[in-house]
Amino acid sequence: MRLGVLDIGSNTVHLLVADVRPGGRPLATSSTRTVLRLMRYLTPDGSISEEGIVALEEAVRAARAVAQAENVRELLATATSAVREATNGAAVIARVERALGQELQVLGGESEARFTFLAVRRWFGWAAGQILLFDIGGGSLELATGSDELPEVAASVPLGAGRMTVEFMPEDPPGEDAVEALRAHARATLEPVAAVMGDQASPDHVVGSSKAIRSLAKLAGYPAPGWSGTERMLLPRAALGSWIPRLARLPASARQELPGITADRTFQIVAGAVVLHTAMTVLDVDELEVSPWALREGVLLRYIESLSWTEPE
Repeated sequence: MRLGVLDIGSNTVHLLVADVRPGGRPLATSSTRTVLRLMRYLTPDGSISEEGIVALEEAVRAARAVAQAENVRELLATATSAVREATNGAAVIARVERALGQELQVLGGESEARFTFLAVRRWFGWAAGQILLFDIGGGSLELATGSDELPEVAASVPLGAGRMTVEFMPEDPPGEDAVEALRAHARATLEPVAAVMGDQASPDHVVGSSKAIRSLAKLAGYPAPGWSGTERMLLPRAALGSWIPRLARLPASARQELPGITADRTFQIVAGAVVLHTAMTVLDVDELEVSPWALREGVLLRYIESLSWTEPE
């Protein structure tokens, strides 16, 4: 059975197509992204501008066409913080649904964290024990911890890389003062969450699962042996922290020449690095592992489980 997951996020509209079967691992057949950076279309009253809505409609229509061309049987369409929190979110959702030709599931922040945690748990397996998860999107940062398939504690805070770039780093390059202002804001926002997370068991694995974190790991991390001869990426907090002053001094055009920093991430990678480094500091994390599975895989896995499979005769 071929399924598609359409993730309408704050930075991209991303379609993942995968073949699934009972009891099997989802096998991705294609991954298609349109970079939008919706945060740049936010108006002073918190609404998404007409230009932004039109760009979103066009990206959704393009994804729908790809899904049809790839013979997707069921398309699971979700939207996250940028659409969810816009003051005109209801109108935006209605127009997206018309362009898509079906209903859109708008995920709350904790739901994002839970879906992503499920994907990470499946990737690392039961033997991984207690997991602490960081996931940085364009609009929000999700955190979750637990030892089961669903986290015992999940939280979402408005510290996404795109949002923080707009609010704290509008200049290019942003400079040291902007870094310190964002660092202070992120710390104040995260401390209440850290207090709750601190009541949980110490993690056996600390995991980062977003594109921003994968980019930062390619820049400041290092590979290490994984299971069955595979390779995994590790990102030390100290190495990440040492890169932040340099990133903040470089213009966006120069950042995309660095390892792991793609053109669609170059504008918001500084804010993402500051937020992640602050989160690791506040939660006393020295190093994290990178998961290739995240929200889209979690949505896919949960949907597969909801189906009633029948054994062949």
